[in-house]
Amino acid sequence: MNQKPTVLFVCVHNAGRSQMAAGLLAARAGSQVDILSAGSVPAEQVNPMAVAAMAELGIDIGANKPKLLTDSDVKLADVVITMGCGDTCAIYPGKRYEDWDLNDPAGKDLEFVRAVRDEISARIEQLVESLDIN
Repeated sequence: MNQKPTVLFVCVHNAGRSQMAAGLLAARAGSQVDILSAGSVPAEQVNPMAVAAMAELGIDIGANKPKLLTDSDVKLADVVITMGCGDTCAIYPGKRYEDWDLNDPAGKDLEFVRAVRDEISARIEQLVESLDIN
């Protein structure tokens, strides 16, 4: 990619997996990547266990608000990463799509959410390498 890539993370409620992924990518890549995060059926708030798990890494996602996925989000993205949102994400030619099969942290305890966070973190490292941004 010649320009700064835009990465869109999508999960159903935009309250756990996609919020953690966005926070982890922001911490890892900083301003080298534009980051979007949305959900097909957004929750009222970010999962408190996801906030706690991220805080353990010094990443604050507590002020984030779940956002409804829009067609324009998908159009803006160079890379669209879905996390269990089914067929709700529009497909456009020329975009890179990945589906990360991750457990849903909704209603789970902190230990469970940590494991999901750590799996996302490993995938973020692979994503950063594939984007060739540093």
